[in-house]
Amino acid sequence: MTQHNRPDLAKDYAELAVTTNFTFLTGASHPEEMVTRAAELGLSAIAITDRNSLAGVVRAYAALKSLRETAQEAVKIRSQQQFDGSSRQSRGPSGPVVHHATPRLPKLIVGCRLVLANSPVDWIALPRDRAAYARLTRLLTLGKRRAGKGECHLDLDDLAQGCAGMMLIALPKGRLSRAVSSIQTLRRQFPNHVYVGAVPRYDGSDQAWLAGCARLAHKTSAPMVAVGDVLMHRANRRQLADVLTCMREHITIDEIGTRALPNAERRLKAPADMARLFADHPAAIRRTLDIAARCSFCLSELSYEYPDEISDSEEPQARLARLAAEGLKRRYPQGPTDKAIAQVKKELALVEKLKFPAYFLTVHDIVQFARSQGILCQGRGSAANSILCYLLGITDVSPETITMVVERFVSEHRGEPPDIDVDFEHERREEVIQHIYAKYGRHRAGLCATVIHFRARAAIREVGKVMGLSQDVTASLSGQIWGMSSSGADPERIRELGLDMKDRRLAQTIRLIGEIIGFPRHLSQHVGGFVITKGRLDELCPIENAAMEDRTIIEWDKDDIDTLGILKVDILGLGMLTCIRKAFDLLLGHERKSLSIATVPQADTATYDMLCVADAVGVFQVESRAQMNFLPRMKPREFYDLVIEVAIVRPGPIQGGMVHPYINRRQGREAVEFPSAALEQVLGKTLGVPLFQEQAMQIAVVAAGFTPEEADRLRRSLATFRRMGTISTFRDRFINGMLERGYTPDFADRCFSQIEGFGEYGFPESHAAAFAMLAYVSAWLKCHHPAVFACALLNSQPMGFYAPAQIVRDLREHQVDVRPICVNSSAWDNTLERCANGALALRLGFRQIKGFKEEDADWIVAARGNGYPDPSALWLRAGLGPAVLERLAEADAFTEMGLGRRDALWQVKAIRGQMPLPLFNDPIEGEGIVEPAVTLPAMHLGEEVVEDYVSMRLSLRAHPMELLRPTMPGLTPHAELASIPMQTLTVCGLVVTRQRPGTASGVVFLTLEDETGVSNVVVWRKVYAQFRRAVMGGRLLRVTGYLQREGIVVHLIAQNIEDMSPRLSELGHPMDGAIGITQPQADDAPRPARQAPRVQPARAQPTRAQPTRAMHPREQAKRLFPSRDFH
Repeated sequence: MTQHNRPDLAKDYAELAVTTNFTFLTGASHPEEMVTRAAELGLSAIAITDRNSLAGVVRAYAALKSLRETAQEAVKIRSQQQFDGSSRQSRGPSGPVVHHATPRLPKLIVGCRLVLANSPVDWIALPRDRAAYARLTRLLTLGKRRAGKGECHLDLDDLAQGCAGMMLIALPKGRLSRAVSSIQTLRRQFPNHVYVGAVPRYDGSDQAWLAGCARLAHKTSAPMVAVGDVLMHRANRRQLADVLTCMREHITIDEIGTRALPNAERRLKAPADMARLFADHPAAIRRTLDIAARCSFCLSELSYEYPDEISDSEEPQARLARLAAEGLKRRYPQGPTDKAIAQVKKELALVEKLKFPAYFLTVHDIVQFARSQGILCQGRGSAANSILCYLLGITDVSPETITMVVERFVSEHRGEPPDIDVDFEHERREEVIQHIYAKYGRHRAGLCATVIHFRARAAIREVGKVMGLSQDVTASLSGQIWGMSSSGADPERIRELGLDMKDRRLAQTIRLIGEIIGFPRHLSQHVGGFVITKGRLDELCPIENAAMEDRTIIEWDKDDIDTLGILKVDILGLGMLTCIRKAFDLLLGHERKSLSIATVPQADTATYDMLCVADAVGVFQVESRAQMNFLPRMKPREFYDLVIEVAIVRPGPIQGGMVHPYINRRQGREAVEFPSAALEQVLGKTLGVPLFQEQAMQIAVVAAGFTPEEADRLRRSLATFRRMGTISTFRDRFINGMLERGYTPDFADRCFSQIEGFGEYGFPESHAAAFAMLAYVSAWLKCHHPAVFACALLNSQPMGFYAPAQIVRDLREHQVDVRPICVNSSAWDNTLERCANGALALRLGFRQIKGFKEEDADWIVAARGNGYPDPSALWLRAGLGPAVLERLAEADAFTEMGLGRRDALWQVKAIRGQMPLPLFNDPIEGEGIVEPAVTLPAMHLGEEVVEDYVSMRLSLRAHPMELLRPTMPGLTPHAELASIPMQTLTVCGLVVTRQRPGTASGVVFLTLEDETGVSNVVVWRKVYAQFRRAVMGGRLLRVTGYLQREGIVVHLIAQNIEDMSPRLSELGHPMDGAIGITQPQADDAPRPARQAPRVQPARAQPTRAQPTRAMHPREQAKRLFPSRDFH
C-alpha cells in the first residue's frame, strides 16, 4: 500500500460502543444527537449499545431515517417534544439537532452492553442477522423477568447459551488479567466472534493500557478492536455527565471525587482522532469496519406478524364478513340502507387487501369478553370512522350520526395499521388486561412502555440537590412552575427569591437544569397500549416486569412501535364508564329500571334544558370551567350539538379562530354562507365552519382536488404528536387547487389557515361522537336521577374534575338529602336510602373517611346485626383495633348513638387492647372498670367543620365561608353575581379550580366557592404577575374586580387578589390546612407535598428506614399539638 493511500484508511472508523441517555443517569446525549453527530464526523457506522437495554435504538433508527429523507432539515429530539396536559399544545423549545450536509450517512448497528452480575467484563453484543437479534431480545427478557423493575440479572452461562450469531466485544473492568477466564470461556463457545475491546483511558497511560489490551488479545486469541466507549455526542456535555453520575450515586457534586470524568474525551470522535490514538494498533481501527460489515441486521427487517385469530377452522376474513353480516341484522332490524351496505363492502375489501381482518377480530373478542363479564366498554378515536367497528359492537356511533371517512381510520397508502382504542371501566380494566395475558401468553403479549422524562420541576429539584442548593431554595424554585412546564427556572423568580444570578455556581446550575430537561428518567407502563404477536413477542423486543404486580411491558413506547409499523390495541380505563355502570346497577336495585348505554332515552328535552343552564357538575367532558361557560352560549338541543360542544373547546378550533364564527352563526349574529354546494355537503352540520379533522380532509378532497389518501397525508402533517414533516409542503397545492375550482384567494387562504389551526390539536369527529354519547348518558342520569348519579360518581372516585365536597354541595343544591357516615347505617360504598316521601337520599360511606380500609368496613357491616349500641360493642363484635375506632370517632360516625365527636373519642380512648380479652369479656363476672361520668366541653361549629374536612374532605354542617363572612365585611355572595348591577365588587371563596391553559396566553382562570355557589374569576397576565404567589398558592382568596356578563355566563375580571388562607385559622382549629385542597385535574399549579399526604395504614408502625414517611394529617398534628385530642 502506498504512502498516498494511508490517509484514506484513517478516514474510516465505526464506533461500536455508544451509551445514550437511555442508560438512565449515565449517558449524556440523546440517541438522535449521537446519530446526527456521527453523520457530521463521517463515521462509517455507529452502534447504539445501552446497558442491558434496546430502549433507545428505535429513536436512533428514526433519526437516521429522517436524515435520509430530509437531508437539509433539522432532526427533532422526541424526548424534548413537550405538550401541555390540558391543551395538548407543544410547549417549550423542541430542541432540533441541526446537522450539516454530509456526503454519506453512518450505518446504524443495533446492539447492547451486557452488564453481568459479579463479572470483571462487560460485553458489547452486536447481532449479525435477524435470528441473532431474536436471541439477544430473548436473552434480555430472561434477565429482566428474573429481576425487579428496571433491573437485569444475567451471568456468563446465560451468554454462553444465548449469544450465537452475535459479535461479542469484551470491555475489561479493572485489571486485565481478571478478564482472561471470561473471554476464553466465550471464545471457546463462539470462535471468530469474540474480540477484546480497547478503550483509551485518557489519563496519560493510554499507550501502556492499549499495549496491555493487545497482549490480552494475543493470550486469549480474541483480536483487539478499537472502542471509544462514548457517553456524549459533544464535549460540552461533560458537566452534565458528572451531574448524572451524582444523581446515580446519590451524592453532591462536591463529593464526586474520582468518579468525575477527568476530561471530555468520552465523546464521539472523528476517524482521524481515533487513528491518532491507535497509531501503534492500526488493525484495531480497521477491525471496527470488518465487524460493522458483518453486522447486517437492520430494524426494518422486523417483520411483525399479527395473530391469526382463526376459530373453528374459519379464516379471519370469512369470520369478519360473517360477523359484519350478523351486525347488519342486529343494528338495522328494518333492513340496512344502501349506503351502509356499500360502506361495508368497501371496508371489507380494504381490510382484506391490507391483511388486517385478524386485528378487528382481536378487538371484537376483547370487547365480547368484557361484555360477558358485565364490564362496560366502548370504542373511541378513529375507530368510529369504521362501519365494521359499529357492526362488531366495538363502537356505538352509527354511520348516520357522523360523516364517516374510512381513510381517517385505515388507508391503503399510509402503510400503517389502524388505531382502535377501547375504553373500559377504570376499576375493572385489570380483568381485561389479565384476560389478554391469559389468552396469548406473556411471551406473545405485552404493554408498551412510556418514557418518563425530566420536566422542569424534577430537573430543578434533582440538579439543585446535586449542585448543593438548599432544599428550601429548590422547593421555592420548583414551586413556581405550572403543570408539565419544560422552560426551566425563570430568572425573574430567581431574583424574587433573593438569589444572585451572577453567582457562578447558580448560573451553572440553571444552565444544567436547561440541559437535562427532556432527558429520560426511567421506563413506565403505557396506559393501555398492548402489542400482541403471532410468534414470540420477546423475539421482537425485550420484555421486562412493570412495577405493578402481574404486568409486563416491552421496552419501546408507542412512537417506537409506530415507527416500526407494529400493531397496537389500546385497552384504556375510563372513570365515567365505571360511574355509569354503577349508576345502572343502583337504578336496577332501587328503581327496578334496567338500562344500558344503548337504551338510555334519547333526545330528552329536560336533559338538554339542564345542560343549557350549565348545570353540569360531574357530567362527562362538559364539567370543566371552559365547557360550563360555553354551554349557555351553545344551548345544545340535540345529540350532534353535544358532539360539537365536546370538540369545540379545544386548542385546534380555538387557535384556528373557529369558535367565535361558529357561535355567532349559531346565535344568528352572522349569516351562514357556503361558497359552493360541494362545501355545503361537508360543512353543513357545522354551519360552514370546519371543526373536525375529517372536515379538513374532506375540504381538501372536494375543494382542492386532493385524493382521499393525499388528504390523509395532510391530516398527518397536522398531527401534533408526529410533527417530523411540515404542513407548508401542501399549502401551494391546496390553494392552487381551490383557485382552479373557482374559489376566491381570500377564501382559500382562510380555509388553509383554519386547517392549520388543527396543527396543534385537531379533534376527530368520531372521537367527539364517542365522548358525546357518554356525555349525554351521564347528563340524563344527573337530570332524572341526581341521587343515583352522585352516589355512583362518589363510588367511582378518584376520577373527574371535582372533589367529593363539590359533588355533595351540588347534590344538596338539587334538594337531595345527604346523610352523614354512621356505623349503624353506612357501608364501604356510598349508598341510597328511601325517604318517607319516596325520594332517595344519599348515605355517605366509609370510603369517604381518609385512610379507612375496605376490609374494616366489611367487618363492621358483617357483624352489625341489629346495630351497635356503643363503641365498645363495635370493638367486641367486629374485632376492630382502637386506631380504627378512633378514625370512626374522628369522622363523627357515632352520632346516631347519641355520642358527639369528642364524647365518642373519649370512649374509644378507654379501649386499650387490639383484641378483647376473654377474662374481661363478661361485664358481670369480669373485673370491668366503671369510669366516672365526664362532661366534656362542646366543640364549636368552626372546630366541627375543620374536623369534617380533616377526616372526610367535606362537611355537611357548614361552609367555612359561612363562618368567616361576618368578620370579612364588603363581600358579595356568589349567588348574587348573576343579578347584581354591573360594578366593581369583592368576592371571597375557597379555590375549586385553578387553570392556565396553553391556549390562553398566560391568562389564569379561577373558580371560587362560597356557601351560596361558585364564581368564575379571570386573572389577566399583568394581574397574575402582580399577585402570582396568592394566585398559585392560595386556598382562600379575596378578589376585587369588575363584572362581565353574557346571558347567564358571569365572569369577575380580577384587579386585586389577596390570599386569605391564614384566616381559616379563625375557625379555631390547628388543622385548618385540610380545607381548600384541590383535585390535581382541576389545579394546574404546583402541589406542595403537604397537600397530598399518603395515608399510612392505621396499624402500621414507622420504621427507622422511613424517617420522613408521609402521614395522615392528624398524625402530623399530634406531633405539633400533643394535647389536641380534647383541647
